Parts: sequence; C-alpha cells; structure tokens
Amino acid sequence: MIPRVVEARYVRDYILHLRFSDGREGEVNLEPELQGEIFKPLRDPAYFKQVLVHPEFHTLTWPNGADFAPEFLYDLIKIPA
Repeated sequence: MIPRVVEARYVRDYILHLRFSDGREGEVNLEPELQGEIFKPLRDPAYFKQVLVHPEFHTLTWPNGADFAPEFLYDLIKIPA
C-alpha cells in the first residue's frame, strides 16, 4: 500500500512535520533533497513554507509543481523520541 500524506506542518528551516494515513507521523528535513532546477525555488524559506498536501496524490507539493513521492517521505520520517 502506498502511504498517503494527510497533513503537513512547517516546523522550522526545511523541516516539516508530516502525518500519514496509517497514523505514522514525525519530522522530515528536506534541505538535503532540494537539488535541481525544480527544487531551487524551495531554497527560499518563504517559498518553502507554501507547502501543501496535494488532494489527489496525497503528497507534498508547491506552487511551481515541485513534489516528493509519498513513499520517499515515509522512509525519511524521523519519529520524535
């Protein structure tokens, strides 16, 4: 089953708190992943904060069309201790 992002909340810097449909939640640091032309605008913190959960694909997306596969985000999640 493909994990689905149901909630994303900006924490700080390039860190988001994500909640998935199976109840798993935690933080992801996307700073190391912001490589390439599509992700260049996301290096601006004000633009990064414009993150949304795509209503159809259930993953993170930004106004310029940048997105991450939900499986990738699920594997990146750091569960707070």
